Amino acid sequence: MFDALDWLLGTITNVLSAGLTAAIQGVAGLLHWDASFVNSKEFAGSIQFFFYDTMKIFLMLIVIIFIVSIIRSFFPPERTKRLLGEGKRRGFLGNIAASLLGVVTPFCSCSAVPVFIGFVEAGVPLGVTFSFLIASPMVNEVAIIMLWGLFGWEITLLYIATGLLIAIFAGLLIGKLKMERFVEGYVYEMKMGSLEIEKPTWQERLKDAWRYVLEILKKIWIYVLVGIAIGAVMHGWAPAGILAQYAGRDNPFAVFVAVLIGIPLYSNAAGTIPIVSELTRLGMPIGTALAFMMSVTALSLPELILLRRVLKPRLLAVFVGVMAVSIVIIGYIFNFVIR
Repeated sequence: MFDALDWLLGTITNVLSAGLTAAIQGVAGLLHWDASFVNSKEFAGSIQFFFYDTMKIFLMLIVIIFIVSIIRSFFPPERTKRLLGEGKRRGFLGNIAASLLGVVTPFCSCSAVPVFIGFVEAGVPLGVTFSFLIASPMVNEVAIIMLWGLFGWEITLLYIATGLLIAIFAGLLIGKLKMERFVEGYVYEMKMGSLEIEKPTWQERLKDAWRYVLEILKKIWIYVLVGIAIGAVMHGWAPAGILAQYAGRDNPFAVFVAVLIGIPLYSNAAGTIPIVSELTRLGMPIGTALAFMMSVTALSLPELILLRRVLKPRLLAVFVGVMAVSIVIIGYIFNFVIR
């Protein structure tokens, strides 16, 4: 089935590529412009990369987000909060549960503050709360789908495992540091209340899943297209091996620099992964590239700004420091294991 699908996508890609080439040549002829570049192998490779990867990624997004959305319907935020609150005395098992629940629970940087307040109000330990906040944006279905489509299942599974490991370790460390006093005081005074957990029918689950697919695609489609477009340009025109001179394994500071560059940037997995895919093709080691992606998705500037509303500067600095060091270590491990 997958071979047939690959053949179909390849055929459509060839048709679209030929159509775009003919259209550019036609417009250029009318305007008396030089369009000889469309006959180059670089241009052909770029547009084929763009059309093929766009169709493949969007198809995977639709199918897998739909399935994940149905799974998520069994873990609404209120139930997640209660589950973690009930398990607050389980020690590191609470961090593991929080990290796993973070993968299947809807969360984005815009909801960082209410999620944090809700967990604290429910009695969820600070370290467990951070495990959830780290895992949810970093190891989400969009990241998993796009990594699988561009890197294969082996790299995807390794990324999931290391992402969860970072979430668990960072949460454990923050919990051991006993930094509750560095949470803004008003957080402990707020009472958000609780909602009754509804049990939707299967018809409602399917309807909500499709609605969620459309909602996610509406939010990320532009990031996907821009990311693939940048990757396509790099695929066609960037000389192979150029990054190996500056970010290859011979540079011992490559991972560290990649993380420092990634922290202040704002993007998501949809826009970052196609670029990361091409960076690896051009010679950047996989660990360096994925460390860059992790720093962009897990330490996005908007999320840090929002979290500052509930965290005092010292705790926020500890959070960023623990995450950055963990990502750097994981990056070097990736580079050592995968050659």
